[in-house]
Amino acid sequence: MNCKFFGVVLCAMLIVLCSSAHAQQAKKVPRIGWVTGSSLASNAHRIEAFRGGLRELGYIEGTNIAVEFRGANSNPDRLRAIIAELTNLKLEVIVAAGGAPVREAKKAAVTTPIVFAQDPDPIGNGLVTSLSRPGGNITGLSRLAPELSGKQVELLHEIVPKLARLAVFISRANRANA
Repeated sequence: MNCKFFGVVLCAMLIVLCSSAHAQQAKKVPRIGWVTGSSLASNAHRIEAFRGGLRELGYIEGTNIAVEFRGANSNPDRLRAIIAELTNLKLEVIVAAGGAPVREAKKAAVTTPIVFAQDPDPIGNGLVTSLSRPGGNITGLSRLAPELSGKQVELLHEIVPKLARLAVFISRANRANA
Protein backbone atom coordinates (compact mmCIF):
# COMPACT_ATOMS: atom_id res chain seq x y z
CA MET A 1 0.00 0.00 0.00
CA ASN A 2 2.89 2.38 0.72
CA CYS A 3 4.13 1.96 -2.85
CA LYS A 4 0.68 2.79 -4.26
CA PHE A 5 0.36 5.68 -1.86
CA PHE A 6 3.68 7.21 -2.83
CA GLY A 7 2.99 6.48 -6.49
CA VAL A 8 -0.05 8.76 -6.33
CA VAL A 9 1.90 11.43 -4.43
CA LEU A 10 4.68 11.15 -6.97
CA CYS A 11 2.27 11.56 -9.89
CA ALA A 12 0.81 14.69 -8.29
CA MET A 13 4.29 16.05 -7.72
CA LEU A 14 5.37 15.35 -11.29
CA ILE A 15 2.32 17.16 -12.66
CA VAL A 16 3.48 20.19 -10.73
CA LEU A 17 7.03 19.75 -12.03
CA CYS A 18 5.90 19.31 -15.63
CA SER A 19 3.85 22.50 -15.56
CA SER A 20 6.91 24.53 -14.62
CA ALA A 21 9.39 22.57 -16.75
CA HIS A 22 8.60 24.52 -19.94
CA ALA A 23 9.88 27.77 -18.44
CA GLN A 24 13.09 26.24 -17.10
CA GLN A 25 16.39 26.06 -18.85
CA ALA A 26 17.42 22.60 -20.02
CA LYS A 27 20.41 22.47 -17.63
CA LYS A 28 18.46 23.25 -14.46
CA VAL A 29 17.80 20.16 -12.37
CA PRO A 30 14.40 20.23 -10.60
CA ARG A 31 14.63 20.18 -6.81
CA ILE A 32 12.12 18.57 -4.49
CA GLY A 33 11.93 18.98 -0.73
CA TRP A 34 10.69 15.93 1.19
CA VAL A 35 9.94 16.56 4.87
CA THR A 36 8.62 14.49 7.74
CA GLY A 37 7.98 15.42 11.35
CA SER A 38 9.62 12.20 12.51
CA SER A 39 13.08 10.87 11.70
CA LEU A 40 14.36 9.96 8.26
CA ALA A 41 15.42 6.57 9.66
CA SER A 42 11.85 5.74 10.66
CA ASN A 43 10.73 6.67 7.14
CA ALA A 44 13.42 4.73 5.29
CA HIS A 45 10.87 2.45 3.56
CA ARG A 46 8.83 5.46 2.40
CA ILE A 47 11.90 7.28 1.18
CA GLU A 48 13.00 4.22 -0.79
CA ALA A 49 9.50 3.86 -2.27
CA PHE A 50 9.60 7.54 -3.25
CA ARG A 51 13.01 7.12 -4.88
CA GLY A 52 11.80 3.98 -6.64
CA GLY A 53 8.81 5.86 -8.03
CA LEU A 54 11.09 8.58 -9.32
CA ARG A 55 13.34 5.98 -10.99
CA GLU A 56 10.32 4.31 -12.64
CA LEU A 57 9.45 7.66 -14.18
CA GLY A 58 12.99 8.20 -15.45
CA TYR A 59 14.20 10.54 -12.72
CA ILE A 60 17.63 9.63 -11.38
CA GLU A 61 18.53 11.37 -8.15
CA GLY A 62 21.70 13.40 -8.62
CA THR A 63 21.43 13.27 -12.42
CA ASN A 64 18.17 14.85 -13.58
CA ILE A 65 16.48 15.53 -10.24
CA ALA A 66 17.59 16.55 -6.74
CA VAL A 67 15.74 15.68 -3.56
CA GLU A 68 16.34 17.39 -0.23
CA PHE A 69 15.25 14.94 2.49
CA ARG A 70 14.64 16.37 5.97
CA GLY A 71 13.33 14.90 9.21
CA ALA A 72 12.42 16.87 12.34
CA ASN A 73 12.81 13.98 14.82
CA SER A 74 9.46 14.92 16.47
CA ASN A 75 10.78 18.38 17.40
CA PRO A 76 8.31 21.18 16.45
CA ASP A 77 11.03 23.86 16.55
CA ARG A 78 13.24 21.77 14.28
CA LEU A 79 10.29 21.25 11.93
CA ARG A 80 9.72 25.01 11.61
CA ALA A 81 13.43 25.51 10.90
CA ILE A 82 13.40 22.77 8.25
CA ILE A 83 10.38 24.27 6.50
CA ALA A 84 12.03 27.70 6.53
CA GLU A 85 15.22 26.17 5.12
CA LEU A 86 13.36 24.33 2.36
CA THR A 87 11.36 27.45 1.49
CA ASN A 88 14.60 29.42 1.10
CA LEU A 89 15.99 26.78 -1.28
CA LYS A 90 13.43 27.82 -3.94
CA LEU A 91 12.30 24.26 -4.60
CA GLU A 92 9.90 23.27 -7.36
CA VAL A 93 7.72 21.36 -4.89
CA ILE A 94 7.61 20.32 -1.23
CA VAL A 95 6.35 16.84 -0.39
CA ALA A 96 5.14 16.80 3.21
CA ALA A 97 4.65 13.49 4.99
CA GLY A 98 2.35 13.87 7.97
CA GLY A 99 0.00 16.47 9.42
CA ALA A 100 2.45 18.77 11.20
CA PRO A 101 4.81 19.17 8.20
CA VAL A 102 1.84 19.95 5.93
CA ARG A 103 0.51 22.65 8.26
CA GLU A 104 3.96 24.21 8.74
CA ALA A 105 4.65 24.11 4.99
CA LYS A 106 1.31 25.75 4.23
CA LYS A 107 2.14 28.62 6.61
CA ALA A 108 5.66 29.21 5.29
CA ALA A 109 5.65 28.22 1.61
CA VAL A 110 2.89 30.40 0.20
CA THR A 111 4.06 30.15 -3.43
CA THR A 112 5.88 26.80 -3.53
CA PRO A 113 3.58 23.93 -4.53
CA ILE A 114 2.99 21.50 -1.65
CA VAL A 115 1.93 17.88 -2.03
CA PHE A 116 0.85 16.17 1.16
CA ALA A 117 1.10 12.45 1.56
CA GLN A 118 -2.04 12.00 3.64
CA ASP A 119 -4.37 13.86 5.93
CA PRO A 120 -7.43 12.44 7.67
CA ASP A 121 -9.54 15.54 6.89
CA PRO A 122 -7.83 18.14 4.68
CA ILE A 123 -10.95 20.33 4.50
CA GLY A 124 -11.66 20.24 8.24
CA ASN A 125 -7.99 20.83 9.00
CA GLY A 126 -7.99 23.93 6.78
CA LEU A 127 -5.49 22.62 4.22
CA VAL A 128 -7.75 22.77 1.15
CA THR A 129 -11.09 24.33 0.24
CA SER A 130 -12.48 21.14 -1.32
CA LEU A 131 -11.28 17.66 -2.26
CA SER A 132 -12.12 18.08 -5.94
CA ARG A 133 -10.63 21.59 -6.21
CA PRO A 134 -8.08 22.08 -3.44
CA GLY A 135 -7.19 25.65 -4.47
CA GLY A 136 -4.05 27.54 -3.55
CA ASN A 137 -0.66 25.87 -3.73
CA ILE A 138 -1.50 22.64 -1.92
CA THR A 139 -2.86 19.26 -2.95
CA GLY A 140 -2.54 15.67 -1.83
CA LEU A 141 -4.25 12.56 -0.59
CA SER A 142 -6.95 12.19 2.02
CA ARG A 143 -7.72 9.15 4.08
CA LEU A 144 -11.09 10.57 5.09
CA ALA A 145 -13.40 7.56 5.07
CA PRO A 146 -15.85 7.76 7.99
CA GLU A 147 -18.10 5.20 6.30
CA LEU A 148 -15.45 2.58 7.06
CA SER A 149 -15.92 2.85 10.84
CA GLY A 150 -19.20 0.92 10.80
CA LYS A 151 -17.72 -1.74 8.54
CA GLN A 152 -14.72 -2.12 10.86
CA VAL A 153 -17.02 -2.75 13.84
CA GLU A 154 -19.02 -5.21 11.73
CA LEU A 155 -15.86 -7.14 10.81
CA LEU A 156 -14.72 -7.14 14.43
CA HIS A 157 -18.08 -8.59 15.46
CA GLU A 158 -17.70 -11.34 12.85
CA ILE A 159 -14.26 -12.18 14.22
CA VAL A 160 -15.42 -12.05 17.86
CA PRO A 161 -19.15 -12.98 17.73
CA LYS A 162 -19.64 -12.73 21.51
CA LEU A 163 -18.29 -9.19 21.60
CA ALA A 164 -20.52 -7.22 23.96
CA ARG A 165 -18.43 -4.12 24.68
CA LEU A 166 -16.07 -2.10 22.56
CA ALA A 167 -13.89 0.83 23.59
CA VAL A 168 -12.47 3.29 21.11
CA PHE A 169 -9.64 5.60 22.11
CA ILE A 170 -9.43 8.80 20.12
CA SER A 171 -7.97 12.26 20.38
CA ARG A 172 -10.64 14.95 20.53
CA ALA A 173 -8.06 17.40 19.21
CA ASN A 174 -8.17 15.60 15.84
CA ARG A 175 -11.28 16.81 13.98
CA ALA A 176 -11.32 13.66 11.85
CA ASN A 177 -12.30 11.67 14.94
CA ALA A 178 -15.66 13.42 15.23
